Amino acid sequence: MELKINADRCAKIMPDMIGLFFEDINYAADGGLYAEMIENRSFEFVRAAGDARDYFFEYDGLYGWGVFPAGGNAVYGMAQDVPCGTSLSDPEASITLRAVQGSPLSEENPHYLRVTAEKADSGFCNQGYGGIALKQGLDYHLTFFARCVSYRGSFCAKVVKDGKCCASAVVSCEDHCGETFNYFRKYRMTLHAVEDVTGALFVLLLTEPGTVEFDFISLFPADAVAGIFRRDLFDALKALKPGFMRFPGGCIVEGNTLSNRYRYKDSLTEPWNRKNNWNRWAVHGNCKENGFCGQYSHYNQTLGLGYYEYFLLCERIGAAPLPVMNVGFACQYQSTEQVAINSPEFAAFVQDALDLIEFANGGTDTKWGAVRGKMGHPQPFGLTLLGIGNEQWQTQRADFFERYSAFETAVHNVYPDIRLIGSAGPDITSERYTAAWDFYRRHADQPDFVYAVDEHYYVRPEWLYEHVDFYDEYPRDIKVFAGEYAAHPASGMNRPDANTLEGALAEAAFLTNLERNADVVVMASYAPLFARLDYAQWSPDMIWFDAVDVYPTASYYVQQLYSCNMGDVTLDTQGQEKEAAKEGLYYSVSYSEKENEVIVKIVNSNDGARAVRLRPDDAFAAHKNYRARTLAAAGDSLPDHGLPGSGRAAHRLPEAVSVTDSDGAVSEEILLPEKSFTVVRF
Repeated sequence: MELKINADRCAKIMPDMIGLFFEDINYAADGGLYAEMIENRSFEFVRAAGDARDYFFEYDGLYGWGVFPAGGNAVYGMAQDVPCGTSLSDPEASITLRAVQGSPLSEENPHYLRVTAEKADSGFCNQGYGGIALKQGLDYHLTFFARCVSYRGSFCAKVVKDGKCCASAVVSCEDHCGETFNYFRKYRMTLHAVEDVTGALFVLLLTEPGTVEFDFISLFPADAVAGIFRRDLFDALKALKPGFMRFPGGCIVEGNTLSNRYRYKDSLTEPWNRKNNWNRWAVHGNCKENGFCGQYSHYNQTLGLGYYEYFLLCERIGAAPLPVMNVGFACQYQSTEQVAINSPEFAAFVQDALDLIEFANGGTDTKWGAVRGKMGHPQPFGLTLLGIGNEQWQTQRADFFERYSAFETAVHNVYPDIRLIGSAGPDITSERYTAAWDFYRRHADQPDFVYAVDEHYYVRPEWLYEHVDFYDEYPRDIKVFAGEYAAHPASGMNRPDANTLEGALAEAAFLTNLERNADVVVMASYAPLFARLDYAQWSPDMIWFDAVDVYPTASYYVQQLYSCNMGDVTLDTQGQEKEAAKEGLYYSVSYSEKENEVIVKIVNSNDGARAVRLRPDDAFAAHKNYRARTLAAAGDSLPDHGLPGSGRAAHRLPEAVSVTDSDGAVSEEILLPEKSFTVVRF
């Protein structure tokens, strides 16, 4: 194939076009990017159950905890088949654990652990998310609060496996570093890992008999970025060079009930004061066969990854923040719950949006700007984007359009420069989608009414190939945010094998359509972002990981090849893409003004290799040589690409791929391997 490249500039490409969508699904936050290693650190976990429009939860404050050393009756770890309870005891260990209330460390999290030990060197343990993992030579910072009811000994913290101690530290009960009004005292310790270990237990022992109350027991690796983010997962995000990050979801924004929704103000305080919540994805997969209580019933949210942390993450990875606001609806798939649009409750939802903007952008002399400053960031975060509703649509009962208008008026009356993102509903084929676009176009004469409309599609790879012209005929008056998309060759819980090269190539082909139509598609993000192996409610996902390693998928590398190779403007190729598509080749061409380079992205979806010869305009005659990166099936070895933990685990993983570099003369043919995606720069 010959590809003629004209020097004529066409569509301007937004510099932040390719971004990220983060939702706390698949244990992406607690147990994932949020580097906390203890599960149920404040003894507030609940077990969620129920079905659509009938959800409930039971308190299970000792979930994940157990007595140590274990005797014959001990139960500890993630024993999901054990009934919810508030006490554990073991006669052989002579120790009792109780989840109690009365004089809490935090009114928001009123339960805490009361430990009574009749013997020295007994205590309790936690196995975290499937077992504690340590890296040899790394330090781990432990923080906990304790009230010595009748105790004068020391506290010994350990990480143990099969009776062997891999890290330990001791502190006297007198060596506290602060106290609260009710005399819970704060302790800090550092544990040094003497060897690599996985599947271990965290243990906290009383060196003498006595009674002690504990709360907020927290363990972080010393290399956590900003003391918050798991380093290898953070590095994987930063390597994508994202233009923006949408957060915190997704369905998390709405909740399966309104009380279950993500309340960002609950996260704007010290971590131990952040009110625990059950995760909307805890009830995914519930059915009659499992008694409407599934395998992820204890999926909770500590809000350790709160809005301050989201903004900080965006700043650290260079992404524009895009928070999404609830408009007074619970998830429309799971609930009919809503607050009336003329109620004080709805006014509070609108005020939340205004307060969030003040939190992000206001000076420290404002109410919410002062909160940000107190949390450690006196300078504004520079928020410019705000999502109004997540995957909402209009019905006879659900007045989303009226709600969007109310938010738009309120926000722009105070903050006229904030760019708002609207919703087109959950798909791009139904009457809901058509009605949404009719609504926004009725306001097309108001240029600031909506910046872009959020479209979602999770589809078969064939659909993406068949719709590489999807945006060619879109009106240009209102912009598009391709907010959630992914190819689904397969799907389901815990299916890393659903991440295939086939699916990623279809995504790459569809992205050529987005780039060629950059005058209407201004933002795009794959979804979901993260999935922990054996903890995933949704597949496929961009990045899989476990306690030790991170496993980028073919879709990850497609996103990286796009985000790191975006031009400023598309170039005219005189409609050749339609003929090329008939040959199973899909491309887009852009130009980087700063680097004076032409960038060609091209997918070969064929079973065999294909050759392409570039025919650039005379204006590019001085561009003699090219360099290229190609994504294809893996060879004998897998690439590292600067990401830690790129080895392969023994269990099922995403399809292995490789990214290779090449170069040559522009005048020569470029060979595209079978089933590949190549970025050529010259």
